[in-house]
Amino acid sequence: MSTQQQTQQTEIQNPRGLLIALCSVLMFSVMNGTMFNIAVPDIANTYDLLPSEASWVMTGYIMIYAVGALVYGKLADYYPYKTLITIGLTIFSLGSLLGFFSTSYVMVIVGRIIQAMGGSMIPALVFLAPIRYFPDQRGKVLGIISSVMAFASGVGPILGGFIAGFLSWEYLFLTSALIIVTLPFLRKNLPNEETKPVSLDYIGMVFVAGIVSSLILGISLGLMYMFGIMALFILFFIWRTKTARDPFIPPRLFRNVNYRTTIITSFLTITSLFGMMFILPLMFRDVYGLSTMSIGLVLFPGAMSAAIMGQKGGNLVDSKGAKFVLFLALGLLFSGFLVVSSATGLVVWLVSALVILAYMSFPLVQASSAELLATELESSETGVGMGVFNLLNFVSGSISGAVIGKVLDLYQPSSPINPIGVNGESAIYSNVFLGFSIVILVAFLQFKFFYKKKA
Repeated sequence: MSTQQQTQQTEIQNPRGLLIALCSVLMFSVMNGTMFNIAVPDIANTYDLLPSEASWVMTGYIMIYAVGALVYGKLADYYPYKTLITIGLTIFSLGSLLGFFSTSYVMVIVGRIIQAMGGSMIPALVFLAPIRYFPDQRGKVLGIISSVMAFASGVGPILGGFIAGFLSWEYLFLTSALIIVTLPFLRKNLPNEETKPVSLDYIGMVFVAGIVSSLILGISLGLMYMFGIMALFILFFIWRTKTARDPFIPPRLFRNVNYRTTIITSFLTITSLFGMMFILPLMFRDVYGLSTMSIGLVLFPGAMSAAIMGQKGGNLVDSKGAKFVLFLALGLLFSGFLVVSSATGLVVWLVSALVILAYMSFPLVQASSAELLATELESSETGVGMGVFNLLNFVSGSISGAVIGKVLDLYQPSSPINPIGVNGESAIYSNVFLGFSIVILVAFLQFKFFYKKKA
């Protein structure tokens, strides 16, 4: 039986107020991640760091954030949202203040790790809230949340560049600490819920953390031996899953063909989207010579289109169905990547306009995937099921960034594979976008042939 059948709507006194509070806290959270992408070079200059050392500002954060999103999702099956929100935001704000007052690089890293320990609660609970509190408008609310996430991803670098440029990178931490102002509104609008009997597989949780951490370290830092360690953790996790009475991730999740198919499609799609967000600033800098602020302004129309499309996409999920919206998103993505591959190297305003096609699909993918997964999950497993979804989203960002970085380092063709692409310095970027379009085609075919229509 699905959550659609089992989940009963918890009484919310002010649904609109709760949605505004959820979107506000998500905005802060997403911008916190993207703002620090801009600040890494400044932090490296402050403490005279090598690039590999400075990368821990992002690597350490992502590593803890990815695991935390799954852990909070699991805990949400047992503990009230109000309790988890309060703990998470308090921890996040303390980490932000520590980072702001840091006097050494070690304190910066500790601050970022504490941020991640608290902040990873946000996507876990924000994507679960529509399932628990808005079952009759789930698609619409998921669309709004996804549009906020996409918009914040585009605005974050602009805001980060402005703050770091006119003040200093330390003030990014202070800006992030302001997230605590959302806590009273969340607590006011979240209902009081009971704590359920807790049966948490801590050993399985450690093995999952080991798998994710070794994978991210291996990819981000190029440490090949970490993949061997990851393989050991996978074996330990399989053993634990088979022997534990209540394993951390129930194996029946992945025996569900539709859940597994949707997760794979979402992973491939989000990997390409995060890859696009990683490579666009590099392309506009290397091919067009734009400054950080100019790059943010060029990408801003795409972020705005994502915000607008998210709300419309959520309504489409409710009226046309999640499968229809997912196919629409995959079509937009495939077309967007293909035309950007053909236009890279032409005038910058044209490329900026064409990128909108791909940006528009971001909230559509998130909303439709989350809706499809929600319909496959038992009410007692919505937390861990959506936690796996969030975990893979963050891992996909690490994978795409690392792979694209290696491609840019090792491969510099003078002519693109795309026959109508532009020769010269833009050829490598044309090829990467062509590769994205192929990944999207694989995602479409995988979903088309393996997703089973319900009776």
